[in-house]
Amino acid sequence: MDVTPILESLNEAQRTAVTAPPEPLLVIAGAGSGKTRVLTHRIAWLIDVEGVSPQGLLAVTFTNKAAAEMRGRIEALLQMPVNHLWIGTFHGLAHRLLRRHWKEAGLPQNFQIIDADDQQRIIKRLIKSLEVDDDRWAPREIQYFINAQKDEGLRPQHLDDENDPNRRQQIAFYHQYQEICDRGGLVDFAELLLRAHELWRDTPELLAQYQRRFRHLLVDEFQDTNAIQYAWLRLLAGKEGVPFVVGDDDQSIYRWRGARVEHIQQFQKDFSGASVVKLEQNYRSTETILDAANAVIRNNTARLGKNLWTEGGQGEPVRIYSAYNERDEAEFVIGKLRTWSEQGNARADAAVLYRSNAQSRVLEEALINARLPYRVYGGLRFFERQEIKDALAYLRLISHRDDDSSFERIVNKPTRGIGARTLEAMRSYARANSCSMWRAAGAVASNALSGRASSAIVVFLNLIERMARDTDGLDLHEQVDHVIQASGLIEFFRKEKGERGETRIENLEELVSAAKGFEPDPAEEMSHLDAFLSHAALEAGEGQADAWEDCVQLMTMHSAKGLEFPLVFMCGMEDGLFPHQRSIADPNGLEEERRLCYVGITRAKESLYITHAEQRRLHGMDSFAQASRFIAEIPDELVEEIRPRVQVSRPVHSAPGRRGRAGSVAPGAELGVRLGQRVRHGKFGDGVILNCSGQGAHAQVEVNFESVGTKILVLAYANLDLM
Repeated sequence: MDVTPILESLNEAQRTAVTAPPEPLLVIAGAGSGKTRVLTHRIAWLIDVEGVSPQGLLAVTFTNKAAAEMRGRIEALLQMPVNHLWIGTFHGLAHRLLRRHWKEAGLPQNFQIIDADDQQRIIKRLIKSLEVDDDRWAPREIQYFINAQKDEGLRPQHLDDENDPNRRQQIAFYHQYQEICDRGGLVDFAELLLRAHELWRDTPELLAQYQRRFRHLLVDEFQDTNAIQYAWLRLLAGKEGVPFVVGDDDQSIYRWRGARVEHIQQFQKDFSGASVVKLEQNYRSTETILDAANAVIRNNTARLGKNLWTEGGQGEPVRIYSAYNERDEAEFVIGKLRTWSEQGNARADAAVLYRSNAQSRVLEEALINARLPYRVYGGLRFFERQEIKDALAYLRLISHRDDDSSFERIVNKPTRGIGARTLEAMRSYARANSCSMWRAAGAVASNALSGRASSAIVVFLNLIERMARDTDGLDLHEQVDHVIQASGLIEFFRKEKGERGETRIENLEELVSAAKGFEPDPAEEMSHLDAFLSHAALEAGEGQADAWEDCVQLMTMHSAKGLEFPLVFMCGMEDGLFPHQRSIADPNGLEEERRLCYVGITRAKESLYITHAEQRRLHGMDSFAQASRFIAEIPDELVEEIRPRVQVSRPVHSAPGRRGRAGSVAPGAELGVRLGQRVRHGKFGDGVILNCSGQGAHAQVEVNFESVGTKILVLAYANLDLM
């Protein structure tokens, strides 16, 4: 049999993996090393050379898109359809299994799949029916708890309350939620996997049938498997199965979603004698970019170890820019993007990566001002995010009580016991009397509602009135900060466990930063709050680039996994931001942050820029930070440091562990000023120097004053007292 078509495009390591004997095999596939190629060619090899029936293979991917792509590649290799091949996501394959064996799984034949929103609605109704304190028990928190237990393979009866009343109540919610689902024949996503695992575990004859059928098990992105997924695979493999798993322990970045990088090392223990093949040749990036990635990830201890290399050229150095602040950083990035575009390159070939969603706001503003089209990949623009819209609705209602859209959005958010029936009563009154919902609420609360509903409405109306009084006369950013706190939004989203809840809180805090840096048009005769609300509406109304439009890609480091771009910017590389503050003191957390950095670096094919700011206003606070420790882990010979537009009187690059190059004298240095220095002005009061520009008599300083915000002053005439 001619095996040339299957093997001719493979390198030596890939060929070793594809043609391996039918024994358990772990393929450690580095970034850009062709893991999908290996998986598809392995399947083609088994079918075309080893004579395995397509019906005897089961292949697992993590997205439906990846499954479709894999199926297409296999059919192209074999030049025949493979309709009978079981290939799909864990959830998709579990669903297929349960449809075939619904009776054995204890399900009705017409059981229904519910998504995350459906699940949350059920939990909301459950909380209401139990008449527990809905301010204390957030539906998202209970949803997170239930799904986390299912991902670990645990039912309510398996859980110990540990003499903790809160945990006891969570277990009770789980138990009652599951009873509701079982009565209605409803299956959530986590239940699909758990129920499929239990089906095989509790039905030995059925398990044996599938073990005989699916001897060859192929798994993509193995480092991202959680506990129940790995247990499902181990059960199906049994003693005779031949698992072929492909993953990269250096790209495991979803610990917060339950992924366990330890499964890669556990695999060799559970399948004794399993061979390991490492794919280290990279087909994506330059030698310099790969050397930088290798140097960073080498600092992690819990890894099997590999070293990416390429037959391509050395390429450009990794360029590091030390910005004065986040706006200087954004201007630098936009300048490079404009040059890139003017040189005839596609804007879509450039990506701007950041650790936190909240960082996108300043970048979005700069892109809009520069008229550079962009798209936030896998997410929403800043002012379109749910939590931002919630906060803006409170601010609008404070400013304009008759704003019905804002009223309806927040009247019961956070939950305060104002249900659909109460809302409909207010709508009916408003229609009949041609008045706003605000006015209708006052009238209906006084005359037409039960005591409990009336009380809930009055509490809300009083809250808005009180916030309006308390924020009257405050600076804009203080108004915003007061509202997001007093409204209960911060506490509400804090109950939403995991990365998602933290991101929402960070975005709300970033709204304070947006307000602090906002400068209204002096020609507009409106309050600062109204001007800011108009600005937010216009920013949201700009809309992202159309699907067909060539535009810059903005995304978080997590969203970038699996993608590649000729030009990449990694922004906000500062300790406390990346690595994230919550991970610095946690060895496991810090190693995951370093893996995330490795993922970011290896997205770049040709050019990589890393930026950090000496001073950053983020989450409503000003901070001075060290450059990320990950920058210091990149060898000097791979780096070109780009000096700020104006030189400062300290090393340009002062990351720990790297010897900075001496900078020239800063503007105004002869007068003794420096970035971050506190100063006092006769009219504006106390402030901090954020920026310097010009030389000699023309030197200017940008000062953030506590009382009046940011001002740009000519240094020679400012009469600043240095503190």
